[in-house]
Amino acid sequence: MTLYLVRHGKAGVRDNSDPLDFQRQLDHKGRRQAKWVADQLDACRIGAVWSSPLPRCRQTVEPVALRFSLTVEPTDSLAEGADLDSAWAVVEDAMRRESDVVLCSHGDLIPDLIHRAEGRGMEVPGNVGFSKGSIWTLTVDDGRIVRGDHVGPPATSNLPAAV
Repeated sequence: MTLYLVRHGKAGVRDNSDPLDFQRQLDHKGRRQAKWVADQLDACRIGAVWSSPLPRCRQTVEPVALRFSLTVEPTDSLAEGADLDSAWAVVEDAMRRESDVVLCSHGDLIPDLIHRAEGRGMEVPGNVGFSKGSIWTLTVDDGRIVRGDHVGPPATSNLPAAV
């Protein structure tokens, strides 16, 4: 089985002084990145889509969920600022599923999740990256993540039109 760990698409500029900053929506580039993510996962066997409840994450994986007639299931443990152990528990839950799972989270959690998987034996044969709109393909075998492959979205000019 496979897990797809997605970093949300571009959502404008962070403004830590704005108490409503957590409600930021995907911008035009982010919507194009969301379409690209859905295109990348189109041939997969996705059985569940779990996401941080923040709009920029949900919007990034909604096109995936639509293609597979699924709903995006919000998971607080994937939210920005969530505890690493709680986020890892979500990854472990996903590894117990029969089908592939998409997990969408933030730049503060994804690197730590990848580093934890590496510390538990995951091989990363290629590039490592954490850019917005990128996908980590995590291959699960016998209840553990054995390989992680990263692909980042193409340059804006090569992204598909927004949904």
